[in-house]
Amino acid sequence: MAGIYIHIPFCRKACHYCNFHFSTSLQMREKMIHAIVKEIRLITVSREAGLSDYEPVETIYFGGGTPSLLDIVEINLIMQALIGSFEFTADPEITLEANPEDVTALKLEQWQTAGFNRLSVGIQSFSDKELVWMNRSHSAEDAKHCLELIRISGIRNFSIDLIYGSPLLTDENWKRHIDLLLEKNVPHLSCYALTVEPKTALFTLTSSGKKDPVNQEAQARQFVLLMEWMKQAGYEHYEISNFAIQGMRSRHNSSYWSGKPYYGFGPSAHSYAGNVRKWNISNNAMYIASLQKDQLPFEAETLSSIEQMNEYTMISLRTHEGLDLSQVGSRFGTYFVEKLKQAALKWKKGGKLIVEDEKIILTTEGKLFADGIAADLFF
Repeated sequence: MAGIYIHIPFCRKACHYCNFHFSTSLQMREKMIHAIVKEIRLITVSREAGLSDYEPVETIYFGGGTPSLLDIVEINLIMQALIGSFEFTADPEITLEANPEDVTALKLEQWQTAGFNRLSVGIQSFSDKELVWMNRSHSAEDAKHCLELIRISGIRNFSIDLIYGSPLLTDENWKRHIDLLLEKNVPHLSCYALTVEPKTALFTLTSSGKKDPVNQEAQARQFVLLMEWMKQAGYEHYEISNFAIQGMRSRHNSSYWSGKPYYGFGPSAHSYAGNVRKWNISNNAMYIASLQKDQLPFEAETLSSIEQMNEYTMISLRTHEGLDLSQVGSRFGTYFVEKLKQAALKWKKGGKLIVEDEKIILTTEGKLFADGIAADLFF
């Protein structure tokens, strides 16, 4: 089994760009922790009844929301439920998403004692003006200080998130952000283009003219610059949004991109196993109420062969290794292989795809059009 995802649906502030499920009210926090623990234990009963044959867990990922705002007692309750319910491989990767303002020497020690051996820190920007524009809850100084605390703690496996393409980000400042993380020897970087999602505060603000819209041309240029700078620094661009030094890829996220099964716990969390996908209700009160009645609050769908093929195309094309035609042949049949080769020809001629050695791989230019190319290859 690939891994387990725990969704902690609480944040101190609502980032203007965020469309994930979260609440800035912490009133249900205690009940939520107990509900997540209950869900883990109910899943255990289902597994014991023969409803799942998952292999030992390789990774755990606490995401959200902001899981770093939990106290250590709450974290340990969830960890103990997981340890009592699942088997684990000898050296599982256990990641905690953290906001910079939550990172203290004491918490770093507590997190390591609880079993976390990897952090993913949501820095987003080293500019105070941008952080205010995004409505983030930390400052640029908080971001720099947390990296120093992580270094002192001895944690070597960590990642930071950055966002590019905001109207306030110049190419010069973007270069300063990247230079800073390189100076700090950050081993893993996740970079995301700012997107204006419907039903977010940013959508409302840009639609009403209260914030400037995203400049798509500048955003694409900053992505190209990012790829150049990270390549020069020796980082592996192993997925569209992810860069790592040798041996420091995210094992948890890599398992998603390779199509391995996983469990998701908490409101809005997804689970996946082969041709079945499940997702929990995205409502904190209803999630808690359901589990108080010993009911699992999820919906499910069975994916057709075409849907599985399209999903494999979408996730594999984003990776450094690309789409494996031999795997397509063994899983779905030679018909799909030939159709993919034909559909890929125009993108190959246009310099956006490499098609060779039974692989279809995005070129550097092709990475600018990844979603569109994947959609064009769909059946």
